[in-house]
Amino acid sequence: MMPYDVGPIRPPSEARSLLIRLTRNCPWNRCEFCPVYKGQRFEKKSVAEIQEDILRAAQFYGGRIPHVRTAFLQDADSLILKTDELVTILSFLKQAFPNLERITSYGRGRTLARKSVEEWRAIQAAGLSRVHLGLETGCDALLHYVQKGATAQEMIEGGRRVVEAGLSLSVYVILGLGGQAMWREHAVETARVINQIGPDFIRFRTLCVREGTPLREKLERGEFILLPDEEIVREERLLLERLEGIHSQVVSDHISNLLEEVMGRLPEDKEPMLSVLDRFLALSAEEQQIFMVGRRGQVFRCLYDLQDRELRARIERAIQRIEEERPGGLRETLQEWMERMI
Repeated sequence: MMPYDVGPIRPPSEARSLLIRLTRNCPWNRCEFCPVYKGQRFEKKSVAEIQEDILRAAQFYGGRIPHVRTAFLQDADSLILKTDELVTILSFLKQAFPNLERITSYGRGRTLARKSVEEWRAIQAAGLSRVHLGLETGCDALLHYVQKGATAQEMIEGGRRVVEAGLSLSVYVILGLGGQAMWREHAVETARVINQIGPDFIRFRTLCVREGTPLREKLERGEFILLPDEEIVREERLLLERLEGIHSQVVSDHISNLLEEVMGRLPEDKEPMLSVLDRFLALSAEEQQIFMVGRRGQVFRCLYDLQDRELRARIERAIQRIEEERPGGLRETLQEWMERMI
């Protein structure tokens, strides 16, 4: 157990970062797909409390302080603090950990839009390097449906201000969020919003509807219908195809994604990324099924693994076993596996 206050989540890219908690839980906490923080009250920690945590962290790291190069500010929307408070905290953190090269934080779209470019420049000058923005979708109808608490225009305005201030911006997109009803609008409108923001990173995540979320209740009532993995690939292809005029790194660094190998830099790697999606879509239904089971069963990492005879035989036996034990229940099994992974 850490000797100072640490929150429950951080981006995969911050796995080795120093975690400093500025706020507790989420100020919005109504996103229907999110299981985190439900039933917990949002709190802003005082500057003094945060500084005490930083000192405790420095004491804990001791002689390892020179090796601490990255830090992540928790929880869901720490940038909601006043600008002068953020500047004070960042300056104090850099004094305690002088070798920090990167400091990042989550930020809600509406929060980003409420600060001016000048404020973001002051925050950047104090030490913040990158903002992680949960865009999820650029479709206003879908943002409203999942109760995201921000409009597409607010996402654009907030993202642009961060980029204009010289900060790195990483936006997150949830593949499959539109379900079967809004997948096309989700892809097209998300690409439109990203094109207007011009973020440094575009990070894909695939929807997993967790127990205890409002979206799960809609799913169980039949109001929301999941998009199958193979259709999510079509959605991702449409989205990626529509991205233009930006210089962004596309990353699929999450176990939820069927095709982690969709990664590269825009615009130069756009065609190679599309070719990965096309290779999957060109597979027969049987081959797609084998890959999906292999991927969701954490046996396959990439499409090339389909050529491994030993791995393939394992998956074929697994499919046969599932069909024997649960006739017609393969998709439900894959969804259950995915829920356990995340």
